[in-house]
Amino acid sequence: MKIYMDTCSLQRPLDDKLQPRIALEAEAVLAVLALFDTGALTLVSSDVLNYEVNRNPHPQRHAFVSEILARTTEAILLSDTIEERAIEFQRRGFKTYDALHLASAESETVDYFCTCDDRFLRRAKAQTDITLKIVSPLELIQEIIP
Repeated sequence: MKIYMDTCSLQRPLDDKLQPRIALEAEAVLAVLALFDTGALTLVSSDVLNYEVNRNPHPQRHAFVSEILARTTEAILLSDTIEERAIEFQRRGFKTYDALHLASAESETVDYFCTCDDRFLRRAKAQTDITLKIVSPLELIQEIIP
């Protein structure tokens, strides 16, 4: 099973856990990462993820996500096809990085795309021509752990 987690979901374990939802999502992300470490699932990286993470001005967040991405065995390289699809998503109201993440994941035909961004999640789920399943960390953990 292939999972693509966007930058906000990969960073969720570092967020302030005073809100119950954030604490639960952080635990869900850690559980997914544990499954990745055991080889039970494949975490897919991308040029877009690497670029966005490398621009992160927060050293702890940069180091945490960089270490995760360094362990991935599959990476999606940016291509003209991905850029064209991302432009199409932008025309539908997606932000640039969100559009690039979504187009990248779609090009690799991953099983799940995970994000913590509620606005992005709603917009992506409303698209009728996307073949992969768009989920929050809580939805993802419910789907992959029986």
